[in-house]
Amino acid sequence: MRTDGAASMVATSQPDAVRVGVDILSRGGNAVDAAIAAAMALTVVEPCSNGIGSDAFALVWMNGSLHGLNASGRSPAAWGDDVYCDRDRMPIMGWEAVTVPGAVSGWVALQKRFGSMDLPTLAEGAIRLARDGYVVTPLTAASWARSATRFGDFDPWLATFAPDGRPPAEGERFLSPDHAATLAAIAETGGESFYRGELAHRMAEDARAHGAALVERDLAEHAAMWCEPMASPAWNGRTLHELPPNGQGLVALVAAGILERIGHVADGPFDPLALHLQIEAMKCAFSDIKAVVGDPSTMTVDPAALLTSSHLDAHASKIDPDVARDPGHVVVSDASTVYLSCADADGNMVSFIQSNYMGFGSGVVIPGTGIAMQNRGAGFVLADGHPNRAGGGKRPYHTIIPGFITRDGMPEISFGVMGGHMQPQGHVQVGWRMLELGMHPQAALDAPRWRIAEGRQVHLEPGFPQPTIDALTARGHELDIADACTVAFGGGQIIRRTPEGCIGGSDPRRDGCIGAA
Repeated sequence: MRTDGAASMVATSQPDAVRVGVDILSRGGNAVDAAIAAAMALTVVEPCSNGIGSDAFALVWMNGSLHGLNASGRSPAAWGDDVYCDRDRMPIMGWEAVTVPGAVSGWVALQKRFGSMDLPTLAEGAIRLARDGYVVTPLTAASWARSATRFGDFDPWLATFAPDGRPPAEGERFLSPDHAATLAAIAETGGESFYRGELAHRMAEDARAHGAALVERDLAEHAAMWCEPMASPAWNGRTLHELPPNGQGLVALVAAGILERIGHVADGPFDPLALHLQIEAMKCAFSDIKAVVGDPSTMTVDPAALLTSSHLDAHASKIDPDVARDPGHVVVSDASTVYLSCADADGNMVSFIQSNYMGFGSGVVIPGTGIAMQNRGAGFVLADGHPNRAGGGKRPYHTIIPGFITRDGMPEISFGVMGGHMQPQGHVQVGWRMLELGMHPQAALDAPRWRIAEGRQVHLEPGFPQPTIDALTARGHELDIADACTVAFGGGQIIRRTPEGCIGGSDPRRDGCIGAA
C-alpha cells in the first residue's frame, strides 16, 4: 500500500498495533485517539519491550500548540535516603527495582484532554488481540526467547509469558486472556482500578508478599504531569523539541545546539568531519546531563541554563575538529522500548513512547493480570549528593524520549528512536539526515548509525565506507564495527508532514511498519 502523501498515518514497531491505530483514524478518531489505541495494543503484541506496567511520555501537537506529558512514576515513599546504601549498584530485577508504573495514567490523561473517543472504544483493538491472539513477529520472538532465560526463576512470569513451558516462537499465535481482562478493567474505570481499585490492591498485595516497599498509597497518589516542552534551534531553521527532565531529552537539545553553533555543512552522509563533530557534541551533552539530571524537585541546575548561548558556545569552543577527546564517562548500551508516531488529517500529531526499561522489566508479573512491572528504579544512582540518588517518592532518570520538530512554529516531524541511551544519539542522527541532507524519513532510518561508549570508543554499524572509517580513526576515535545493524543502535519511527501530505519511515531494525488511513 502506498503511504507517502497520506492525510493521516501511524508508524510503530508492530504491524498489529499499526492496524489498531489506523482503524481508529478510519472511524473518525484523531491522532491522540490512534496513539492511545496503538499504545494499548503494543503492550499486548510486544511485551518484551513494554507492558501495562510501563512508564510513558508524549509530545502532542493539538489545538495549534505543542504539549508535553510526563507519565513516569515515583519510587515507593518508604524508600529512605539511604536505600541500597550497602550496594555497589542499583537492583535491576525483582520488586527492589520497581517504581510506580505510569503508562496507564498517560493513556487516561491524553484521552481526557484531547481524545474524541472514550477509553473503552480505544481499548477494543488491544483487548481483541489479547483475547483472540496474534502472530508473534520475528524480532519480538527473538527478544522474548532471550528473556525466558533471564526470568526462568519468576514463576508468575513463566505462567503468563511462557505458559507452554517456553516462549512463543516466530509465527506462532499467542493469547493473553489475563491481559485482555486487565485492559478492559482499566478502560471501564478510566484507570481507577489500576491506581485506586482492584488492580492496585493486587499490585500492592504482591509487593507485600515479597517484602517490597510499594503500597496502595504510592499508586493512589500517582498522577501524570503536563509539562512545557524544551526546545533548541536545529537543522536549516527548524526547532527540535524534547521533554524536560527527569528524561534525557536535554542530551539531544544540547548536542543540536552545539552543532548549530559550529555550523559545519556536511559533504554527504559519510562526511567524516560532520560525523566527528556530532560524536564530540554528543559526548559534551552526556557529560552535562548525566551529572545534573534527576527528579526535577532535586535538581540544583536549571535545565534551561544548559541551553543558553554562553553554555553552548563554551562547549562548541572546546571541540577540536581534528582530535577526539575522552569525556571521562561511559554511555551504556540498552535497548528495549516501543515508540509510535501518529498524524491525522486535521494536522494533529503525536510522538509517544513507553517502556518497561530492560525488556520485560523487573520480571515481576502480578498473578492473573498480565501486568509486567517495569524496573525503572534501576535508573537511579547510589552516589551521595547526586540529584538522581535513589530515595523515596522520586522519579528516576529516564532514557525514553519522544522527539518533535517544528518549522516556523508549525508541526513538521513527529519522531523517535528507541533504545536506552541510544535515543538522543538517534534523534540527532536521523534529524540531521532528514533536514540537512534532505533524506526521505525511510532512508534516514535505513542508514547506518554510530553510538558512543566509553572514552573515545565509538560503535559503528556496517555500511560506513572505509575512507570515513580511516578519517575517524586518524582523529583518535577508537572504532568497533558491529557485525550487523541491530536494535543496539536503536529503532526509529518517523512521520513528516509535507505540503503534499504525510510521509513516513519505519526502522528495519524492528518488526514495524507504516499505515495510512
